Amino acid sequence: MAKDFSSPRVVEEYDQHIRKLIPGYEIIHQQVDAILQSRLKVDAHILIVGCGTGYELEYLLNRHPHWKFTALDPSLAMLEKAQARVNQLNKCAQVEFVHGDTSHLPDQICFDAALTILVAHFIADENKPTFFTEIHDHLKENGILLTYDLMTCTDPQQFQALRYVCLAQGLTEVQCQTMLERMECDFFTVSFDDYRQLLHSTGFMNVSSYSQILMYQGLIAQKKKRHAFSAQVS
Repeated sequence: MAKDFSSPRVVEEYDQHIRKLIPGYEIIHQQVDAILQSRLKVDAHILIVGCGTGYELEYLLNRHPHWKFTALDPSLAMLEKAQARVNQLNKCAQVEFVHGDTSHLPDQICFDAALTILVAHFIADENKPTFFTEIHDHLKENGILLTYDLMTCTDPQQFQALRYVCLAQGLTEVQCQTMLERMECDFFTVSFDDYRQLLHSTGFMNVSSYSQILMYQGLIAQKKKRHAFSAQVS
């Protein structure tokens, strides 16, 4: 059964528990930050889809005092936790919070980059094209998308390896078994090739992998520049 992200207990335990579940959780955010720094201007505006409790947001706010953020999450409990985190940092002026899914994004704003870290595997397969199209449509020309998600895996050795990693990170045997069972029924995973094709079909170009730990993989993609061939046609 999928976790209830509106549950106060789940929200309260999330930050500690996620580090036991996801191999290299801290490294993921270091990589994302490094890529953003290499691609964005000092006054960039970044969309965070599925901001959760705000760890990702806090990490970036502490490093980039001039970046602005729009943080989106369908769970009000998660969003309120993230808001409290930003309030403690005294950085409310840098962040706009949106309660809802990507259909609730403000039409008048376009972003330099969008992040969907550990989000898309919760989106049903039939809804993924709309999910990524709405993100694409809210990016500036040449804006970038960074994702990181659980991919479809048919290799039992990788599942065993993940089990040992999670045991080393503090999960119990029972929790590991629950995690592996959830992977079978609670997530909407696709293969890397299908994920790349999905991003291409929703308007992205230059889609490639920037990170992989076992069956978790990150992709980077760029929004196509409008009228890219207009000069040749004219």
